[in-house]
Amino acid sequence: MIQTAVMGYGVVGSGVVEILTEHMESIAKRTGEEIGIKYILDIRDFPGSPFTEKFTKDFEQILNDDEVKVVAEVMGGVNPAYDFTKRCLLKGKSVVTSNKELVATKGAELLEIAKNNNVNYLFEASVGGGIPIIRPMSQCLAANDVIEIAGILNGTTNFILTKMIHDHMSFEDALKLAQDNGYAERNPAADVEGLDAGRKIAILASLAYGKHIYPDYVHTQGITNITLKDVAYANLWDGVIKLIGRVKRLDDGKLDISVEPMLIKNSSQLANIDDVFNGILVIGDSTGDVVFYGKGAGKLPTASAVVADMIDCVKHIETRRYIYWEDGSKDCVKPYEETEFAVYVRAETDDKDNALGIATELFRYVQEMSVSENDNEIAFTTGIMTVAEQEKAVKALNDKGITVKSKIRIADF
Repeated sequence: MIQTAVMGYGVVGSGVVEILTEHMESIAKRTGEEIGIKYILDIRDFPGSPFTEKFTKDFEQILNDDEVKVVAEVMGGVNPAYDFTKRCLLKGKSVVTSNKELVATKGAELLEIAKNNNVNYLFEASVGGGIPIIRPMSQCLAANDVIEIAGILNGTTNFILTKMIHDHMSFEDALKLAQDNGYAERNPAADVEGLDAGRKIAILASLAYGKHIYPDYVHTQGITNITLKDVAYANLWDGVIKLIGRVKRLDDGKLDISVEPMLIKNSSQLANIDDVFNGILVIGDSTGDVVFYGKGAGKLPTASAVVADMIDCVKHIETRRYIYWEDGSKDCVKPYEETEFAVYVRAETDDKDNALGIATELFRYVQEMSVSENDNEIAFTTGIMTVAEQEKAVKALNDKGITVKSKIRIADF
């Protein structure tokens, strides 16, 4: 029997323990080894739990037990998860995690430590939850040069936008419903401001291009300013608004990487991914478009991915799975203001015809959009411009009394 430890007994941790316990026989058949849980680390007490004898509050007990070969870190956050993970790897224990914040900020260092100590650091659950994406990218798509990755990487924001699109709910009402249903935290900033998706696209970019892309390299914009008017204009344009994490290698070798709301055509593979589901589009030079779809969060889907990594570690106790990237720098990323794309713009004005003429001059090209006879509002799409040029044009509109209310990137996938 291979002994393991689970650090953290929250939603995901309890799911890991549940799956390992209930599926023990079938897992043993797949691995050729029984997987036992020797310790569950948590600072809380769980009176009446069937696992009472396994609980410990002492990390050193796990660290110094040579029988423990694999550790699941499902604590979340950077501290103390970083210290515990680093020390386990240095001690020769493989570590698996669902902790996207830790992988996104410390991944290069922890992978280097794992490499030097001939152990594994695996993190399938950190990006897609129950959606397999890390292993397919590192193995099944390994023969490809990845051209682009674009994905709906956060189920909470996708649920909110779905309610706005299909049920015409305001952002505020949709957020409250998400909180009532347990999809959003009381403080939803990490989701609605795009931080969660930013960590995930940073991990995928690091994996795809071999250099650590830190979350603060990623231009990040959330969905808090999206209105039902914007949703209506997107529908008129035959599209929808989704929060997209995207990375693409440009001709100069730098990466265009961001998390932001985007208008995407209904013909896109990502347009009809709704509710709490996630979808990740990977474009390879040999495979073309490959889409991964499923629940990106939740107790058992995420725990399933963690346990799969634990099984992989048990199968490779004496060997390493080659998942690795080097440390990176901000030089890998093209400055956001220099990136180029078309945008949708909505503005308020007292003179619609004059405003459209001015907008055409400033943006060089506009395609008017209209959903009503409201003479106090214009909406249009532009040609491809740099972000710096867009911001200059927006400022000029505002200076002329044409108040810009929305500017949203138009996707090209």
